[in-house]
Amino acid sequence: MKHMLLAGLFMLTGAVAKSAEFHTLQCMKKHETVVLLHGMARSSKAMNKLEKKLIAAGYDVINHDYPSTKAPIEKLTTDAFNVLEPRIRDERIVHFVTHSLGGIILRQYLEDHDLPNLGRVVMLAPPSRGSEVPDKLGKTFLYKWINGPAGNQLGTGAEGLPLRLKAPDFELGVIAGDRSINPILSLLIPGPDDGKVSLARVKPATYSDYVQLHVTHACMMWNRDVLNQTLHFLEHGKFNHEEK
Repeated sequence: MKHMLLAGLFMLTGAVAKSAEFHTLQCMKKHETVVLLHGMARSSKAMNKLEKKLIAAGYDVINHDYPSTKAPIEKLTTDAFNVLEPRIRDERIVHFVTHSLGGIILRQYLEDHDLPNLGRVVMLAPPSRGSEVPDKLGKTFLYKWINGPAGNQLGTGAEGLPLRLKAPDFELGVIAGDRSINPILSLLIPGPDDGKVSLARVKPATYSDYVQLHVTHACMMWNRDVLNQTLHFLEHGKFNHEEK
């Protein structure tokens, strides 16, 4: 009998603890959504670490996967938001965190659409003013095979799509990397770069805050400092420059 009572007490204690934990998680919920848009030739898996960080902070997260190498940017944008619009239309606040091409897709959408519930946006290494890489390699078979139609839309010339987009008019934090693990591509890019985009071409015409970290283009979304700075901007509308 004594053992049965102890077992019952143990189960009751566990149930109370689980109830308290659930209540705590519910209180943590911000009732704000963050949409993640990955970069070129990547998938939503590349944003998994960031997704977990944001969920732990109390956000609802939509880690959207799109076929970045299969179509021009205009079609990628239309197809992505045909899926996203019904999911975010009735949300109170919708933030975005994008990597590389993902930032251009968001800006392309906002060219002709309004998001009344748009919150803050963090762009990781966006080619805001294009990149010299497609300028130099865009006509080669290997580049087109890896990057698809959208790849050649990211150049720095007059035909480059990023340069034709209007200046952002929303709360925007830009995180740039100044470390490259791709010396071949870096040779094609003037000045400091992250292996894909130069520091000179990361910033759009307008933005709210900017931080430069010693990270690479390809791996920055897994970096602890990038994750922390992203969360700080979503919370405060600015980066934590004391922790840089």
